[in-house]
Amino acid sequence: MKKLLLLMLLTFTTIASANEEVLSFPFTLDNVKDWKYFSDQVMGGVSEGQVSLEQDGDMVFTRLTGNVRTDNNGGFIQLRTSTSLSNKPLMFKLLQNSKKDGKKLQGVRLKVKGNGEKYHIFIQTTIFYRLPTGYNIATFNTSLDWETVEIPFNRFKKLKDNKDANINAKDIKTFGIVAYGRDFTSDLSVSSIEFYY
Repeated sequence: MKKLLLLMLLTFTTIASANEEVLSFPFTLDNVKDWKYFSDQVMGGVSEGQVSLEQDGDMVFTRLTGNVRTDNNGGFIQLRTSTSLSNKPLMFKLLQNSKKDGKKLQGVRLKVKGNGEKYHIFIQTTIFYRLPTGYNIATFNTSLDWETVEIPFNRFKKLKDNKDANINAKDIKTFGIVAYGRDFTSDLSVSSIEFYY
């Protein structure tokens, strides 16, 4: 009995300390309201898509589907969340206060599945949300099975000139999950986002 209790205590301690090493944001019915769908149609493009909230057993996930088209200088559909003076979702509140024991967050993990296409994360750290020069971008691949994709912040590049982005998590103002840059059909599911130390 003592061995079983010790094993249970060790297991709980391991889970608790692992959870302290990440900021985890699974998609839920409550927090999905902080996310919005955008496409290149806001600037004259012709890409079409949608975001749906779906469930597989206990897992809730968002699904970004559509057709990305580069006509009319377009080329994206995306799911995005942002912070502002009037609206600060929990993710941004926690990121702003994320320094812990002198450590900074090192990157982001997504639990994803897709149609084998390449997708992107777009992060902005400037308040000038509408300027394309403010985007920092990283790419990830998908497969038909759920998997965890880990992207260190040092892999992000500035969209403007492909230089290293040097992202500090507490400065993140927008976070987008994006089908981008070429003509293709998007089918990307994301169940959670984690930022890790």
